[in-house]
Amino acid sequence: MAFAPQDPDWESRVRTAFAAQTMMQTLGAAIVALEPGRVELRVPFAETLLQQDGFLHAGVALTTLDTACGFAAHSLMPAGARVLTVELKTNLLAPATGTLRVVGTVARAGRTLTVCAGDAYLEADDRHVATTLTTMIQAPG
Repeated sequence: MAFAPQDPDWESRVRTAFAAQTMMQTLGAAIVALEPGRVELRVPFAETLLQQDGFLHAGVALTTLDTACGFAAHSLMPAGARVLTVELKTNLLAPATGTLRVVGTVARAGRTLTVCAGDAYLEADDRHVATTLTTMIQAPG
């Protein structure tokens, strides 16, 4: 579905806000694709992000799925708006053992609430490892 951003400077605003997220810096996450209503992140595999069995910690998938969905929603909001997660449901589909490709897309953008879907894949073989459904709220700046 094609969406039209409300802010002509949406891309710069999204990239600036993403760069300010210290959690994304900690995870080494980067934006690799960006369009109105869709954000794709890359999260490199790192030994510091593992749980006790050698898999990426589930929190890495949850955090980056939430972030990708949040910025997908943010890309459609007016200048000065903030986005906050109000609901998040994630299913972990398979253990993650490598670099992640995380995609967040807007399913429906409302005036106040935006529903997004997110999916995480292993970069090496495109194995689907997690899926999420989120609700984001537009908050005043």
